[in-house]
Amino acid sequence: MHVIIPARYASTRLPGKPLLDIAGKPMIRHVVERAHEAGAKTVTVATDDERIHNACKQFGAAVVMTSARHGSGTERLAEAIQKLGIGPDEIVVNVQGDEPLMSPALVRQVSDALAAHTDAVVATVGTPIRDDVELRNPNVVKVVFDANGYALYFSRAPIPFPRDGGSPPAHRHLGLYAYRAGYVAKYVGLAPSPYEQAEQLEQLRVLWHGGHIAVHITDQAPPAGVDSPEDLERVRKYFSK
Repeated sequence: MHVIIPARYASTRLPGKPLLDIAGKPMIRHVVERAHEAGAKTVTVATDDERIHNACKQFGAAVVMTSARHGSGTERLAEAIQKLGIGPDEIVVNVQGDEPLMSPALVRQVSDALAAHTDAVVATVGTPIRDDVELRNPNVVKVVFDANGYALYFSRAPIPFPRDGGSPPAHRHLGLYAYRAGYVAKYVGLAPSPYEQAEQLEQLRVLWHGGHIAVHITDQAPPAGVDSPEDLERVRKYFSK
């Protein structure tokens, strides 16, 4: 397993987010440390910003410069895989650079899920929804999967829909992905699907083009990443303990 951490300096609510201080370390360093704790063969930050590049070098992290013109983190991931020469059959886990509380065990588990599902090209994570408000929240992405653990669909809508009321076996999708390295370059060359465009969910492109996504279910969802000043304070308080 290799871990690649896409990290951009630009952020509407938190400019320079990967370099913000948390307990005396830049945020990106915490993410790198979590990835190493997962037992990754290599951990590399992929960035388009010299400030992030230089900060990573200062604390000894592997880092690769990528184009500033990428439209998505997956495109940045594809360039990093190519520059690092990672073999097409190796597994790459994409960990976001704003998740300093990511569970190392979960990183390992999503990699193991892809290794176990040999005909899948991607693996991701779901966790049970036990709250009707969460089920109906369009900002919470839901996933349904088959008896063998392969994703059937992802949606912002409540799926499955409880026609007769009650509490269906619903699952929230967590945005942690493991890929077969060779598939990433193929993915960025695929046309977007109409469902992807309607839902604004990139993973639907994989299903549209016939790829299989393995879904690992966990009861231990990691805390949310850092997207706002309030999130930053929450994470700082966590580390201060």
